[in-house]
Amino acid sequence: MIARRIVAGTAEGPVIVAKEGLSFWGGVDPATGRVIDAHHPLAGVCLTGAVLMMPTSRGSCTGSGVLLDLAMTGRAPAALVFRTDEDVLTLGALIAGRMFDRTLPVLRLDASAYDALARAERATITATHLVADDLSLSLTDLPTALTLSDADRARLAGPPARRLAMEVICAMAAQQGATELVDVSQAHVDGCIYASPANLLFAEAMADMGAQVCIPTTMNAISVDRANWRAQGVPPSFGGPASRLADAYVRMGARPSFTCAPYLLDSTPKRGDRVAWAESNAVVYANSVIGARTVKHPDFLDLMIALTGRAPLSGVYRDADRVPRRIIGVEVPPGHDDALWPLIGYVAGLRAPDRIPILTDLPAADTDALKAMCAAFGTTSAAPMLHIDGLTPEAAMPDTADRATITRADLADAWRQFNAGPAEVDLIAIGSPHASLGECRTLAALVTGTRARVKVIVTCGHDILAAARAEGTLAVLEAFGAQVVPDLCWCSISEPVFPPDTRVLLTNSGKYAHYAPGLSGRAVRFGSLADCARAAVTGRAPGLPPWLKEPPCAA
Repeated sequence: MIARRIVAGTAEGPVIVAKEGLSFWGGVDPATGRVIDAHHPLAGVCLTGAVLMMPTSRGSCTGSGVLLDLAMTGRAPAALVFRTDEDVLTLGALIAGRMFDRTLPVLRLDASAYDALARAERATITATHLVADDLSLSLTDLPTALTLSDADRARLAGPPARRLAMEVICAMAAQQGATELVDVSQAHVDGCIYASPANLLFAEAMADMGAQVCIPTTMNAISVDRANWRAQGVPPSFGGPASRLADAYVRMGARPSFTCAPYLLDSTPKRGDRVAWAESNAVVYANSVIGARTVKHPDFLDLMIALTGRAPLSGVYRDADRVPRRIIGVEVPPGHDDALWPLIGYVAGLRAPDRIPILTDLPAADTDALKAMCAAFGTTSAAPMLHIDGLTPEAAMPDTADRATITRADLADAWRQFNAGPAEVDLIAIGSPHASLGECRTLAALVTGTRARVKVIVTCGHDILAAARAEGTLAVLEAFGAQVVPDLCWCSISEPVFPPDTRVLLTNSGKYAHYAPGLSGRAVRFGSLADCARAAVTGRAPGLPPWLKEPPCAA
């Protein structure tokens, strides 16, 4: 049995085992330490003080910020134990210890040690051992063979912010098994979302140290409409810190793009470009659709890389790690609509929670369909990319017997999981990830000449908003009664911009359909963009679409 010490520290507590990965952002309430992901087996369980075991994490890169906040307030698990590589929560624990003296040990166990610990009721982690019931394992550090260039060593001897950045990058490189660092051409930082006060504490500490990005760096969606939050009635107790967080990253030289879809910007990378992106949907899209290369970087590490232009050469930066390891055949129902794609992505993530898959038997898809699929896949899988046979840039059938399937019944089950709420809806939520200009045009065509009965909010980036305004699409949407909001994304929106009287929302996003119950506390419905347009007028969500129903048996 092998027990590796990834982040050092001591701890003791009851063992809680998660049979599947958990996203701390959108899955754990920072105020209570309780699991709020309604779709997770641990829903409702408090993780505070526990030795939390899970195969790996999944979902949002912002989980590192949530873990840091839990550590700062004393609500964190006592320790984290993984069965395979994990970056997001590991980085949060690393920052908690290095910057704020809040120790939270992280271990990685081989399969036999993991299974043995999972049978225990309590565990103790000392400086040298993991002890639980009749189990006692010596803790060993990961072997490291990281070679630094002269320039890297100069950065380690540089100004405080750059030195700290390099120290964190080197520590993460060691736990990833990287032997060298590589240049990246751009970064996209996700830590500008005000997930908790810890995000602001970290960003302002770095800015006050004089941190400045050295490569082009875009910013994710933030938690307020930066120019209008006061007029929207957002309380200063939230709007002030959220705006300060965005300002801190702008002070450090990041571009105030404020979008969770950086692939829609004019700075989109090209195939083969090495970049350093956070934001789970963007990472999956960049690797899968564009063919650029980026590891799924956690919040905080994204900034560290932006400050140095250097990243560990690990994971999907390398050719060998981009090869699909599971073949998933998909039964595509005839007559489907655009709700197909997030359903496929969501179920594919469940079928491949810890490895890159290749999907077969899919029809042609436009970029909006792929955007929706990538976002949903990144919600349920820890993998940073997927392939589609005959469609995505690097798709090649692997020599493997590792196969799975997605049937019509599987897609229908996912649809039902997303549609637990009542049929009467109060809010239509579009733009998770941020809506593209094509999606805005399609929605405008669907609603021309009608008027919404319920609240409709579309979130998008400033560039898309400006283009929609210039061509008249925005005027059509506003005449319909839709509110188009920049800067925010549905996964970062809060009251009162999120209408407080909402009871049930309808979304066309598989990602938001998963996270919304925990993030908003509301019941959720899911459907196609056309379903959203109709429900905005009728106030009613549709039932199971005909293309997901089992065909009648032949006589």
